[in-house]
Amino acid sequence: MDADLFTAAAEERAEREPAGRPLAVRMRPRTLDEVVGQQHLLRPGSPLRRLVGEGGGGPAGPSSVILWGPPGTGKTTLAHVVSQATDKRFTELSAITAGVKEVRAVIDGARRSSGVLGKDTVLFLDEIHRFSKAQQDSLLPAVENRWVTLIAATTENPYFSVISPLLSRSLLLTLEPLTEDDLRGLLRRAVADERGLGGAVRLPADTEEMLLRIAGGDARRALTALEAGAGAALAKGEQEIALATLETAVDRAAVTYDRDGDQHYDVASALIKSIRGSDVDAALHYLARMIEAGEDPRFIARRLMISASEDIGMADPTALPTAVAAAQAVAMIGFPEAAITLGHATIALALAPKSNAAVVAIGEAQADVRAGLAGPVPAHLRDSHYGGAGKLGHGEGYVYPHDVPGGIAAQQYAPDTVRDKRYYRPTRHGAEARYTEILARVRERLEGRSG
Repeated sequence: MDADLFTAAAEERAEREPAGRPLAVRMRPRTLDEVVGQQHLLRPGSPLRRLVGEGGGGPAGPSSVILWGPPGTGKTTLAHVVSQATDKRFTELSAITAGVKEVRAVIDGARRSSGVLGKDTVLFLDEIHRFSKAQQDSLLPAVENRWVTLIAATTENPYFSVISPLLSRSLLLTLEPLTEDDLRGLLRRAVADERGLGGAVRLPADTEEMLLRIAGGDARRALTALEAGAGAALAKGEQEIALATLETAVDRAAVTYDRDGDQHYDVASALIKSIRGSDVDAALHYLARMIEAGEDPRFIARRLMISASEDIGMADPTALPTAVAAAQAVAMIGFPEAAITLGHATIALALAPKSNAAVVAIGEAQADVRAGLAGPVPAHLRDSHYGGAGKLGHGEGYVYPHDVPGGIAAQQYAPDTVRDKRYYRPTRHGAEARYTEILARVRERLEGRSG
């Protein structure tokens, strides 16, 4: 395509599409079949299919739906598709700016429209989790009486953020993060489709990979970045979106990071070793590299949970709960906000006192078991609850620790083969220091050397 034809194609495309409409809006699916991802919700006979009147005259679809999923996974898109497919009035409110007054106005308008025009209304309420209990209560009459088809969207767990009466009257649909293949297909369609860029520019493989990293599973972010890159290329008279052009357009350098190669493991290793070495700044640097490269936040969270036990353990018993909480939060909120949570956990782990006593202890115990040191369980510890166990001597001589002052009975627990093994050797770092004295006293009592 020469420069004149290239410019003509851009001008023709501009005439076809209303000025100012973002690419993400122009590429919004018109039918459920055009929706990217979420195939688990789009099977024949699914509630969404029935909601738009598909299914051969079966039971009517739900009157209220709550869509729960990370940003950019298609919650708003699905609401628009439902309204278009059913030819219903579509009204959109955001819980960030709307209140009870606005909700009641929509409901009143829906009742008038239904009575006078015979046309039902779809109310799409974005970020419903931001509504207070009283504000959510105001939706109940409309849902119960089917004055509106409510489609509410949330990025937070609705079991905690949506009132029970509304939740029980709604169908909860969970949207999954979009895969790279989902986003890749969407980008290629946007480049070629007449509603999108209409083939006016080409998308090289390296630029496409950069867009996937920028997107982080968010379709809207992917299309916004593509539009910025295409606009920059068009302005320069270029026939493809070069990586350098995209970097300039989105003010973001491409991070050298192969998620399927050495860089993936090298940077992840550097993150964990920086945390182990208590260098919080280096740890944050490697974390940022992983985030900016589009690393799966769940992978990062898993590495942090491992680090909490492997390198910190009992030196700070709160480290693992912090890492687990971060992983749960990441699963609920996704990027970009998950970056803050991962940073929070990384800082906490890097600055925590360190101990590898837990990993050494379980490692030595496993090594002994593999070496054959797995002798019979002492008779007094064996299960004595089934018939005939007493005749075998099971449970005989067992001392119930709660019946002993101090709660520690002097008796043998380990098999004879490892009776004198000492796997756990606490350090004097952080909170673990106190376990040195505690463990010494416990072992003395177990051996009957202390009263």
